[in-house]
Amino acid sequence: MNKEQMVQRMFSSAAKRYDINNTVLSFGQHHYWKRFTIEQTGVKNGSCVLDVCSGTADMAILLAKKAGPSGRVIAADLNPEMLRIGREKVLGQGLGGIISCVLGNAESLQFGDNKFDAVTVGFGVRNVTHLEKAFSEMFRVTKPGGKVVCLEFTQPASPVFRYIYDFYSFTLLPAIGTLLSKDRTGIYQYLPDSIRKFPPAEDLRRLMLRVGFSKVFYNTLSGGIVAVHVGTK
Repeated sequence: MNKEQMVQRMFSSAAKRYDINNTVLSFGQHHYWKRFTIEQTGVKNGSCVLDVCSGTADMAILLAKKAGPSGRVIAADLNPEMLRIGREKVLGQGLGGIISCVLGNAESLQFGDNKFDAVTVGFGVRNVTHLEKAFSEMFRVTKPGGKVVCLEFTQPASPVFRYIYDFYSFTLLPAIGTLLSKDRTGIYQYLPDSIRKFPPAEDLRRLMLRVGFSKVFYNTLSGGIVAVHVGTK
């Protein structure tokens, strides 16, 4: 089983309880992280936006509220179960006229060049097989002058806080997440391990520059456990 198949199997299993687990395991902080991320996009009324690895569409919903009735948001994800829940949330909030939920692979986006005013990805790029390919695709579909904004976990700079964070991530989080989700695929063991293997924030900034973005910068939040990278095409 390759990485893509493994990740899809785990997220299909966890989809039904994914949102509540996010809230419990992040102590509600993921809502703040996502709002901060959307504020970096420059999305305004009438914008056309893509949310890659959209999952259950939290970020797409926030984007739609910025883009307004004349805007357009595409929520793309490779996992049908996550996307189904996202679509239900979109319809429940009356945003079906703004947001379209579509199956899509971050490494091979089905959209034309220079199409979107902004592209976002939240907690998704850790799960792709070829990271540089995914960012190249996001660069390709963004309009000149548009922004790509990435929200992802990273490693805290403080050694003391990193020790506490690692204890929580590798000991408490898997136990709590597995208990709440009743998952048997190992997703809550995979997630903290994927964070440790993911490039540090500065390395990710350099990768975005290498792909072609300019003015790449990042902010770290909540003691440095997440980073929000912003790149301009």
